[in-house]
Amino acid sequence: MAEVITMPRLSDTMTEGKVAKWHKKVGDKVKEGDILAEIETDKAVQDFESEIEGTLLYVGVEEGAAAAVDSVLAIIGNEGEDISGLTGGAAAPSAGTEEKKSEEQPKAETAEPAAEVPAGVEIITMPRLSDTMTEGKVAKWHKNVGDTVKEGDLLAEIETDKAVQDFESEFNGVLLKQGVEEGGAAPVDSVLAIIGPAGTDVSAVGAPKAAGQSTEKPAEQKTEAKTEEKAAPVANSSSSDRVAISPLAKKMAQDKGVDINIVQGSGENGRIVKKDIENYQPAAKPAASAPAATAAPVAVSFVQGEDTETPNSQVRNIIAKRLSESKFSAPHYYLMVEINMDKAIEARKEINSLPDTKISFNDMIIKATAIALRKHPQVNSSWAGDKIIHRGNINIGVAVAIPDGLVVPVLKNTDQMTYTQISASVKDMASRAKSKGLKANEMEGSTFSISNLGMFGIETFTSIINQPNSAILSVGAIIEKPIVKDGQIVVGNTMKLSLACDHRVVDGATGAQFLQTLRTYLESPLTLLL
Repeated sequence: MAEVITMPRLSDTMTEGKVAKWHKKVGDKVKEGDILAEIETDKAVQDFESEIEGTLLYVGVEEGAAAAVDSVLAIIGNEGEDISGLTGGAAAPSAGTEEKKSEEQPKAETAEPAAEVPAGVEIITMPRLSDTMTEGKVAKWHKNVGDTVKEGDLLAEIETDKAVQDFESEFNGVLLKQGVEEGGAAPVDSVLAIIGPAGTDVSAVGAPKAAGQSTEKPAEQKTEAKTEEKAAPVANSSSSDRVAISPLAKKMAQDKGVDINIVQGSGENGRIVKKDIENYQPAAKPAASAPAATAAPVAVSFVQGEDTETPNSQVRNIIAKRLSESKFSAPHYYLMVEINMDKAIEARKEINSLPDTKISFNDMIIKATAIALRKHPQVNSSWAGDKIIHRGNINIGVAVAIPDGLVVPVLKNTDQMTYTQISASVKDMASRAKSKGLKANEMEGSTFSISNLGMFGIETFTSIINQPNSAILSVGAIIEKPIVKDGQIVVGNTMKLSLACDHRVVDGATGAQFLQTLRTYLESPLTLLL
C-alpha cells in the first residue's frame, strides 16, 4: 500500500523546506536508508532518507521549489499502484502526462548552463561543513592549478565558523582552476575548484563569488556539483577519516555521545543510518593523555607611533557575531556566590593519590555542575521563540582559549561521565582545539557552558551566554584568605562563581536554587555520591 511522505521538520524553527536536489526519480526503487532528497531548511542543507521500501510513485515538490512542513513531499508504494486518491486526483508524474512535461520545463531551463561544461569536467563548490556555516575561508591549498588530483587527495584546508577542516577530492583529474585564492573566503555553494582532463579550457565555466586567483571574468552558471561534507581533524588528517552518515543518525549519535568514527555503517556504501546508532554498543574508551595548555594570544608586535592591522579569521568573525546576537537578544542577569573549597581540595588530593589518576578542580566543577543540572532541568533548557525546549541530555560546553579567540568543545552526556573520563576528554579536546583539530560535531549540541579564568588569577567575572544555552557559569580562582569558621577567624580557600542567565528561561529564584545545589556539591564533595 502506498505511503505519503511529508516535508519533515528538520529544525526547531523550520516552517518550510526547499528541495535542493532529488536523489531518486519517479519509477526508481527505494530502499530503507536510501537518500530521497536534499532538503534545505532555515539552517542547513540536510539529506533526507527513506524509512520505507518500494517504488517512488509521485514527487510532490519539484527540485528547487519550497513547501510547508507536513505537506506532501513524495509517495512511495508498489509499482503501478493507483495513487490518484492520495494526490487529489492528479495524475502521477510517472504517467508521462503533459503536466509532468510542463513541470520539468523550468528545470530544463535552469540546468541549461550545465551544457556548457566541457566533458569530464567537475565543478566543486564550497561545502557546508557545519550547520551554521554560511561561508568558508581557504586556509591553505594542498593542490595547485595543473596538479594531478586523485579521489581522496587533500585539496584544501577550509576554515569554517567553528574549525579548520580538511577537504578531500571525490574526483580524478587535473586541478584546472581555483575559485577562491588562499586566504580568501566565499559563500557556501560558490565555486571552489574545477577538476577535469588536462588542457581543458574552463575559462567560461563557473563564477567565483569571492576574490579568486584567476583574473578571468567567467559568466555565472549553476551546475550540480557533487560535494559532500568530508571533515577530518587537521591534527590527524587522513582520507580514512571520511564518514558517510545520515543527518538523523548524526543527530542521534550526538545526543547519545556516540563516536561516529567507530560505528560500522549498514547503509549504501557503508553509510551510517538510524538503526546503526540504535544498535551500537559502546566499547571501553582509553583515557587520553594529551596535556591541556593555556593558549597564547595572537602575537601582535608593538611599534611606537605605528598602527597595525590583523585581518579577522572566520573564528573571530563568528565569535563577534554570535556574542553580539546573544548579548542583545537574551536579557542577561547575573548571580554570584562564594564557595569554601577546603573539602574539595582535600577530596582532589585523595582522588589524585590513586594510581594513574590526576584530575583538576575544573574537572570537579564540571562534574558537580552536570549533577546539579539534573536537579534543575529548567537551567538545562533553551528559548525557542514560542516555547522553551527542555533538553533530554546534559551536554556541557567548556570554553577553551585559542590564538584566534574562543571555541567551546562539548562533553556529551556529562552527567554520566566519571572524573577521569571528564579529565581525559577535556585535555584531549583542549589540545586539539589549539591546533584547530576539533571536528564540527564536537562543538555542537551544548546545553550549558562553563568558562574558567581561575588559572589566570581572575577572582570573579561574568560571561556572555553561549546560545542556544540559557545559562553559563564563570569560574574564578581559588584564593587563600581569612574566613570566619565556627566563630573564629581562620585561613580558608574560597572560590567565586558567577552564573549568567537568560531571564526568558531561567527566573532569578531558579538560578539561585541551582547555585545553592552546586555550592553544596563543591563544599561537600561526598554528596555527589548520593
